[in-house]
Amino acid sequence: MFIFTTKVNKKKLLTGAVFVLAIIVIIIAVSSMSKEAWSSSELTSVVKTNEERVLFLTSLGWEVSEEPIEEQVITIPKEFDDVYTQYNEIQLSQGFDLTEYAGLEATRYTYEVKNHPDTTGKVVADIIVYRNRIIAGDIQSTVMDGFMSGLDFPDSANENS
Repeated sequence: MFIFTTKVNKKKLLTGAVFVLAIIVIIIAVSSMSKEAWSSSELTSVVKTNEERVLFLTSLGWEVSEEPIEEQVITIPKEFDDVYTQYNEIQLSQGFDLTEYAGLEATRYTYEVKNHPDTTGKVVADIIVYRNRIIAGDIQSTVMDGFMSGLDFPDSANENS
C-alpha cells in the first residue's frame, strides 16, 4: 500500500481551482458551437473530388467549368517574397493562411468562371488544395492589368481587389 502526502498552501489551491475553471469554460464554449457550424466548415474545406471542388465554388455563387482548365502541383515557398506576401494577405482576409504550408507541395486547380460581372476578359477561379483541404483560393482576370480578389462573389460589378 502506498501513501502519498503533500502540503497544499492557499496559492497552490487557488491556482488549481483557476486551472479547473478555465478547462470547464473551454469545454462549455466548444460544446456550445452548433453542429451546423462544424459541418459547414467541413463541407467547404474538404474536397476529395472534382465534383466537390466545383460544388465549393458554386456554393460561393460562381458558375465555373465542369472540369479544371489547369491542374498543377506547386510548391509554396518557405520564405515569401512581396508577391506571395500580398497573395497571402488576400488569403488571410478570407480565413486561409499559406504560411502554415510554407515549403510544402499542393495542387492548384484552375476553373473558368462563367458569371463574373467583369466580362472584359477571361476570368478564372483558382483553389489550392493540400491533402484534400482547400488552403487558398482566388478569382482573377487573365488580361493585362487584370484584377485578383478573394473567392467571395462580388457585391457589384465595380469590385476588384
